[in-house]
Amino acid sequence: MRYLHAMVRVRDLDASLRFFRDGLGLVENRRREYPDGRFTLVYLGAPENPEAEIELTYNWDAEDYGSARNFGHLAFAVDDIYARCAHLSAMGYTIARPPRDGRMAFVRSPDLISIELLQKGEPLPPAEPWRSMPNTGTW
Repeated sequence: MRYLHAMVRVRDLDASLRFFRDGLGLVENRRREYPDGRFTLVYLGAPENPEAEIELTYNWDAEDYGSARNFGHLAFAVDDIYARCAHLSAMGYTIARPPRDGRMAFVRSPDLISIELLQKGEPLPPAEPWRSMPNTGTW
C-alpha cells in the first residue's frame, strides 16, 4: 500500500492556491478540469516529498461546506517555524495557535482547514512575538 493524497474541497480555488502554494510553499504537480462534472482538481505536493499530495477539489457550482472542523488537520514539517508563521502572518493569515514553544503552530486555510506546522528536528528556542502571543479562534 502507498499513500496517495488527501482531498480538500475548496470554495475559491485562487484563494486556496494563494494559501497552499504561495503561503505554505507547496508545488502544483498537476491540474485536471472536468467540464462535464463541473469541477477542477489541483494536486499539490511539498518540495521534499512531492508524491504525497493534497488534492484541492473545486466544484464550479456554489456549495456550503460548513466550518470544516470535521476534517481534522493537515500537518507539515517546516525548516523554520518562526519564518513560516511570519510569512503567513504577513500575507494576512491569522496564526490561530502561535509557535510559543518553537515546535508547533496552527493556521487555517481560506476554507477553514486546520494546518499544523511542526518544526523539523528540535524545537527552536522560544522567541517573541510568538512566545507571549495568545491563541486566536479555533483550529
